[in-house]
Amino acid sequence: MKKIIKWGVIGSGGIAQRRTIPEGIIQAEHAGLVAVYDIHQEVNLAIAAKFGAKAVESIPELLASDIDAVYVASPVNLHLEHVIACAKARKHIFCEKPLGMTVDEAEAMIKYCEHEGVYLGTGLMMRFLAQHQAALKLIQEGKLGKPVYGRAQLSCWYPPIEGAWRQDPAVGGGGSLMDMGSHCIDLLEMFFGPVKSVSCFISNSVHAYPSEDAAIVSLIFQNGALATVDSCFCIPDNSSKNILELYGSNGSILAKGTIGQGTSGEMTAYLENGAGEYDASQVRTDGNGFSVSPEPVNTYMAEIEEFSCAILEKRQPSNNAALGLQSQKVLTACYLSASAGKVIEV
Repeated sequence: MKKIIKWGVIGSGGIAQRRTIPEGIIQAEHAGLVAVYDIHQEVNLAIAAKFGAKAVESIPELLASDIDAVYVASPVNLHLEHVIACAKARKHIFCEKPLGMTVDEAEAMIKYCEHEGVYLGTGLMMRFLAQHQAALKLIQEGKLGKPVYGRAQLSCWYPPIEGAWRQDPAVGGGGSLMDMGSHCIDLLEMFFGPVKSVSCFISNSVHAYPSEDAAIVSLIFQNGALATVDSCFCIPDNSSKNILELYGSNGSILAKGTIGQGTSGEMTAYLENGAGEYDASQVRTDGNGFSVSPEPVNTYMAEIEEFSCAILEKRQPSNNAALGLQSQKVLTACYLSASAGKVIEV
């Protein structure tokens, strides 16, 4: 009989209901949904009925269920409390990013999980997109040459909504930068390595809620590469094409629509075997590019499958807590930069 990890969910509404349960836990080969919890019991009952799970009325009841792992998708200010509760119950935890509100909270989560001998993962699913993995392989093989510059964009239209915790930094930790810019920064670190320093600007360009609705970050990586990230809650969905640009001394990898919740976008690599001598005419053609289009992979399924298999194989998952901690360190530097108006070392 095939071994599976039995999953529970804290925060069954929101992204769990829309994506991670139906596309991730239900579809992953080595995962099965057992129990769900949400503070909104009516919603929770409907989700449980839809996906054939048990609707529980409390977190202690969830943790007493016959489960191996918990997907934590509650508001960010509750991540620390919920992760510690799961760890004490000796359940493995896959926590949505960000990993708590602060670096201290992320470190506390890691400490508790290590003490209880359970795995802690971070929900940064865009790493698993097949085109992103193909681009990473090209970079690792040296096809891009020395990394020079990258750009990652993720924006949407997110008008004021009563009770929306992403619009209140006291609950969500931040706005567009924390929620969407974190994915962009994480992807660029996957491609170029750790960030060394940042310069960040945030604002409320359109919406008047407490969290920022627009952010731009300039990044310097330890290997000398540069990058920018732009993430906004105030640009209409169809007007933001979620661009990814990666440049190196041997060419570029350019994509549109790969950053996001879908399974694929458009990606083209323009790679040269050495750029040659200086050409004063700077002639440019489109004929030397090739499409990067591997078989699409559902990123929510992939992240749950990886974490489930890691538990079964008794190994650290690739989507581990270290990624979440690094993300928190960079984001903390970004917000400090925006506040202080200067470059901040990570």
